[in-house]
Amino acid sequence: MQTLTIIDTFGFFFRSFYALPPLKNEEGFPTGLLMGFANLIMSLHKENISDYIVFALEGQGKNKRKEVYPAYKATRIPTPQDLLIQLPIAIEWINKMGFLNLSFEGYEADDAIASLSKVVSKLNLNVRIISHDKDLYQLINENIYLYDPIKKINIQEAECVKKYGILPSEFIDFQSLVGDTSDNVPGIKGIGEKTAQKLIKYFKNLDNLYENLQEVSKIISPRTAKLITEGKESAYLSKELVTLKTDLLEEFDLQSCKMPIQNPLSVIVDELEQYEFIKIAQRLKGMPMSQTTKDFKAKAKGIGGLKTSSDSSFSYTPHLLNNTQKLFQILDSIPIDQEISYDSETSSLDPHTAFMVGFSFCFDRQNGYYVPIGHNYLGIETQISTQNAKKAIEKIFSHPLIGHNLKFDILVAQNNFNLTPQRPIKDSMILAWLFDSVMSVGLDSQMERWFGHKMIAFEDIVAKNQNFSNINLELAAKYASEDAVASINLYYRLIEELQKKNLDTFIDMAKNIEFPLIDVLKDMEINGIKINVHWFEQLKEELSIKLSTLQNNIHKKAGYEFNLNSPKQLAEVLFGKLGLKAGRQIKGGYSTDEQTLESLIDSHPIISEIMEYREIFKLKNTYIEPFLKLQNQEHKIHTSFLQTGTATGRLSSKSPNLQNIPVRTEAGKKIREGFIISNQNNTLLSVDYSQIELRLLAHFCKDKDLVSAFKENKDVHLEAAIKIFGPNMAEEKRSVAKSINFGLIYGMGSRKLAKTLKITPKEAKEYIDSYFKSYPTVKNFLKSKEEEILGNGFAQTLLGHRRYFDFTSATDFMKANYLREGINSIFQGSAADLIKLAMLKIHHHFKKTPVKMLLQVHDELIFELPKELIHQTSKDIEQIMNNVYTLEVPLKCSITTGKNWAELK
Repeated sequence: MQTLTIIDTFGFFFRSFYALPPLKNEEGFPTGLLMGFANLIMSLHKENISDYIVFALEGQGKNKRKEVYPAYKATRIPTPQDLLIQLPIAIEWINKMGFLNLSFEGYEADDAIASLSKVVSKLNLNVRIISHDKDLYQLINENIYLYDPIKKINIQEAECVKKYGILPSEFIDFQSLVGDTSDNVPGIKGIGEKTAQKLIKYFKNLDNLYENLQEVSKIISPRTAKLITEGKESAYLSKELVTLKTDLLEEFDLQSCKMPIQNPLSVIVDELEQYEFIKIAQRLKGMPMSQTTKDFKAKAKGIGGLKTSSDSSFSYTPHLLNNTQKLFQILDSIPIDQEISYDSETSSLDPHTAFMVGFSFCFDRQNGYYVPIGHNYLGIETQISTQNAKKAIEKIFSHPLIGHNLKFDILVAQNNFNLTPQRPIKDSMILAWLFDSVMSVGLDSQMERWFGHKMIAFEDIVAKNQNFSNINLELAAKYASEDAVASINLYYRLIEELQKKNLDTFIDMAKNIEFPLIDVLKDMEINGIKINVHWFEQLKEELSIKLSTLQNNIHKKAGYEFNLNSPKQLAEVLFGKLGLKAGRQIKGGYSTDEQTLESLIDSHPIISEIMEYREIFKLKNTYIEPFLKLQNQEHKIHTSFLQTGTATGRLSSKSPNLQNIPVRTEAGKKIREGFIISNQNNTLLSVDYSQIELRLLAHFCKDKDLVSAFKENKDVHLEAAIKIFGPNMAEEKRSVAKSINFGLIYGMGSRKLAKTLKITPKEAKEYIDSYFKSYPTVKNFLKSKEEEILGNGFAQTLLGHRRYFDFTSATDFMKANYLREGINSIFQGSAADLIKLAMLKIHHHFKKTPVKMLLQVHDELIFELPKELIHQTSKDIEQIMNNVYTLEVPLKCSITTGKNWAELK
């Protein structure tokens, strides 16, 4: 019988990385993961078991399980940088060796493995899955087994029973009870593996367990019965999370993944030499194993992004400055115009509550100085006093400043000492993001990329449940000095790289927009926005009651009680009891995902209530409870704005995210109602760019009809409807034209438009064709931009921000996605350019007034100000925003005021 080998790609890479010692080549580039991968391919070829081979990868886009449970995998520790920088090379090797990659957008590699296994199991062949992931145990049967390449053992039914005490067919229900700490799957609190084994052995599955709850007290204990009863919702949620998708593939061509006869590594033998995998290269080339390593040294420098410049080395000398006199001698010796890089060490990552433990600085790109002020351990040496630390930071802040993620350090200094920089600031993190907005911009990964230097890891010096104040001063000095010296060296290295590529405009963009914006965002974060705590506590209670009411209504419509969080039970209600038309079939029944429910919305009144239940459940857990947790003593929330959080250039926010609160739903409106003025004499003001992305479309394509519609302040959607459907049907079809107008910006095709408008794809295509016939310059513009993106490998915004795409090994599906994302990036990124320009001018104009900018939500700015200033202020802001940049069409704002955020819409 033939064998298909499916490799859990990232799972193998991670296990291989941790199983091998931290190998590096002579240039200091980590190679442990790559060595493990090369050994695997060598082994697969040598054993000659695999007739076919497929690499399963994580799908792009938002993880579908996170949509169900936002906390899914939230506790995962950050991936080590040494591993991250090897991953793209390994993926490139897979493509170069001609292997087939399999992934599905929004789904994990395990889902791809499960779906492929199901399809090929009909073809009478063995399926060997190279993975040690226990989630895949549920797939094991007589023809499907796991293989651990490290221990070189097969994992079949007997191994599953020996390890977990249950059959593979029972594994899903077993995991539903015990959960999974590594993926943050909750399971039932208090139920461990042994109890779960007993329950599964007796009841076989979750449904049978809950149908016979009275038996649990007899078999195990009343306490266990209580835990199971209380944990029902969590158990079924966990079951949904751990159940792998098996319906992502309808058919599969085995010939597309035949194992090559020749050793696949032969294709990349030169790269294996460069990474100094000497023994493997010797075998592949048939050379004597006794040949010296010297003959196999890399011919080219700079592999893995290292040594790409004549000056790519990095070294530094750390100094502990805990003598006040010496500290000020050094600071006083620095010329006033000399740039200083600055970094602070703190007790936590929240700049609004953290106290400063110490700070470091560098001015010569070689010597790093660490000043301790708040370390606390037995036998602590001399530290600098708080008063002298404030004076020292004040001196540093009188110089031009460089840092990496400077906003955090500036916020800490302001919150601890009420100090702010007095000269221009420069940020190497933002410069790295401008250079490539898709790559990791962390200091560790950037230093690895440009200098081949591995930074001291925070977790290597700070023990669990401790903070930086517990660290020995000498070790702290070494760690903190490295950050300061690295920041200034990285900054100038990035400047050099941008100049090499003739991208001086990026440097100008950084100095004129992105660096000054740090100060704007810092002030917005300090301002914060007040919440009505009583309102949110009451809303939390109301939503809990509403969830209970909806659940009762749904049960009445269904005719019996069932677990709403069990997709299987819900499917039985919808497609069995109520006889609704089923959609996609999945393992154990039919899908009940959001897409399926939307398609059934008009079929039965139960559907709208189920969708409302899901939305309220999400709002309560994703927004309301975190808001109450994150408020401070003044009942304010201080979100953190991220300049480098998106590839398009848009700002994002976290802790909490205030940019994704639903706009059009009643529940979303109620959440916004809880954001209020901090003073009864004040008001909130919203200024929102009107149809900004459509105006940008008109500006870019210069379509005369589109431009004139905006210049004459016409209803642009109605004008489009007149062109497509004629004047008699225009009013009726305005919403259709609006969907097309905005859809083009987001790269929407006929299939998506059909789904949005609930029409046939044929009709949707006719609408789009008619639109392009009416606006030929729009079609030509979009086509030319796609060609530019393909040719250049990037999309570019109004002010020049770029988003890069790698088309070299992209499939047709990936190319289509890249082009859609690229077109969207042009408009979304250009709108971000304009709002940033406006924020800078507004901040400067109102800096010394009571007008406070609180939030930016994409095209909208929200302010708080005294009521008596509202007329002149709104007039001034509108004037600034409408004239911040000259387009082919006028910019236009809408203005609203209110006592809470909900009144602004």
